[in-house]
This record gives sequence, C-alpha cells and structure tokens, in this order.
Amino acid sequence: MRRSASLKRLLIYGLSGPLIALNVWLLSVLFRYFQHPISILSIAAILAFLLNYPVKFFERARITRTQAVSVVLLATLTILVILGVTLVPMVIDQTTQLLNKIPDWLTASQANLEQVEALAKQRRLRLDLRVVSGQINANIQNVVQQLASGAVGFAGTLLSGLFDVVLIIVLAFYMLLYGDRVWYGLVNLLPSDIADPLTASLRLNFQNFFLSQLLLGLFMVTTLTPIFLVLKVPFALLFAILIGLSELIPFIGASLGIGLVTILVLLQNWWLAVQVAVVSIIMQQVKDNLLAPRLLGNFIGLNPIWIFVAILMGYEIAGLLGTLVAVPIAGTIKGTFDAIRSGKSSEFVSTVTITHDPPLD
Repeated sequence: MRRSASLKRLLIYGLSGPLIALNVWLLSVLFRYFQHPISILSIAAILAFLLNYPVKFFERARITRTQAVSVVLLATLTILVILGVTLVPMVIDQTTQLLNKIPDWLTASQANLEQVEALAKQRRLRLDLRVVSGQINANIQNVVQQLASGAVGFAGTLLSGLFDVVLIIVLAFYMLLYGDRVWYGLVNLLPSDIADPLTASLRLNFQNFFLSQLLLGLFMVTTLTPIFLVLKVPFALLFAILIGLSELIPFIGASLGIGLVTILVLLQNWWLAVQVAVVSIIMQQVKDNLLAPRLLGNFIGLNPIWIFVAILMGYEIAGLLGTLVAVPIAGTIKGTFDAIRSGKSSEFVSTVTITHDPPLD
C-alpha cells in the first residue's frame, strides 16, 4: 500500500511539470491571438477595481450605485482631460527632446571615457573601455531607434488609441454596474468551497495591489519632480514620471527605473547622475519603510523568489500587461489554495503583499 501511494504521488508530481508547461504555452498562444481584446478587458477590469473604492464611498451617502458610478466616472474623465491638456503635452515634448539629444550625449560620454583612459595611462594603469562603451552605445542607439519608430507609430494610430480609451471607460462603467453578476454567474459553476475563497482572494489582491502601487508611484513622482528641478536635472518631469511608472512593476520596478534614469543622466554629467541616484534611492527607502507598510497593512507576503518567477512568467506570456498582473494573480492562486487547504474559506484573508524593491548598490 505504501509503495502504491508513493508511486501515485511520484506520478502526480512528475506529470504536473509538463502539464504546467503546456498550460503556460497555451496561455501564451491564446494571448498573442487575442492580444488586443484581452488587453482592453484587463485594463478596464483594473480601472473598475480602482474606481470601486470611490463608488462605495458615494454609496454610503445613500445614492444608488448607478448614480455613484456615473459621478465617479465623470470625475475620472475630468481628471483625465485636465492631465491630457496640461501634463501629456509636456511629457511628449520632453520625450521628443530627449530622443534628439541622446546621440549628442553619447558623443560626450565617449569623450569623457577617452579622458579617463588617458588619465589611467598616465598612472600606468591598463584600462580599455572602448569595447564596453561601444557595446553600451550601440544598445542605447538601438533602443532610441525603437522608441522613435514607436513614437511615429503611436502618432499614426492616435485615433485608434482614443477609441480604445473610450472603449475601456465604457467597459469599466458596465463592469462597475454588472461585473458582480457576471463573475458570480461564472464562479457558481465551481464548488462553493472553491468559489468563495477565489472571489475574496481575487478582489482583495487586485484592489490592494493596484491601489497601493498607484499611490506609491504617485508619491515617487510628486517628490522626485521638485528635487530634480532643484538639482537642475534635464527632463526632470519625464524622469520622475518614468521612475513612478516603473513602480507599477513589483519587486524590481523602481530599481530598474532609477537605474535607467541614472544611466541617461550619466551620459551627460557623472556628478549629476550620482546626485540623481542618491536622492532617488533615499526616496525609495522612505517609500518602502514608511509609506508602503501603512498602505499595505499586515499581509503575509509571497516569497520573493516566487514573485520574481511570477513576473518572468507573466512577461513571457503577455509582455508588459502580464508583468503588471502576474503578482496579484499569483497571490490569488496562493490565497485560494491556502483557504481551501485550511478549510476556512469563510474566514479568508488575502495572503499577497507587494515586496518592496531592494536598494540599488
């Protein structure tokens, strides 16, 4: 009996790996085939999760949910229009100027490296940075060309982008009104001991993840922008927004954003790049140690290794969108299985947290 039980367990574990790999491959194929509608539905669902908080607030004022949803969406559209008129043109202008100035910065950085090599030779030090600098410059030029071509393509498909934005807002409106009915209609096909913890885990993980990451990213933008302006960092607003947006990617996002901005500033002025890196890391530590715990509360976190694996798998399946939703999906799966295994689905508590970015070396 023991041998048969161990053999059965061995077969289950042995077959689970190929089945998981097959499912991941199928998800990747399906996403590439239905990439556009899946992206629109996912963004609309994330927007609905975020707007559900203010909708509940207005519902407490004893107005109907339809009225609350209408008020929140009108306020959201007003904010988007204001940002589209004021902030977006400035970001586009700074992005265009940055793409135009990067070749000159590369030339200046090459001259600085030659000066460093000359000083090293005077002190009888063997230092050859030409190969490394050539590879870095080639990679940066390749990225700049891709960004430039992408910007041209974005300008050519602006009308389609506006249509997608309208479609996302309309879908978010209907998800706020009827999303619960659709979801419960789907999960009712599952046993109640699975449906209940799955519903609770999904709601808590997605709402807490995206709301907290959005607020943390906003904190980085609002604090770094005036600091960069005081330091006279070129394209201060664009660089601060870049670091803030990278905050949406958990675990490594802010570190990647700070590293990218530091490299771009380093092409022009190494001392200014050091100042940018130092102040960005300080604000990152303030965010991680003071602000993030207050936003996230006392959650039991996923292991950082599994978070990193989830991010890699999400990127492989669905690119940037998969990277953004990988952690809350992993937290939903873990929370659901934990609740089923403990047999306390009615007392379910979310088990996902956002692991903070490690400081840059």
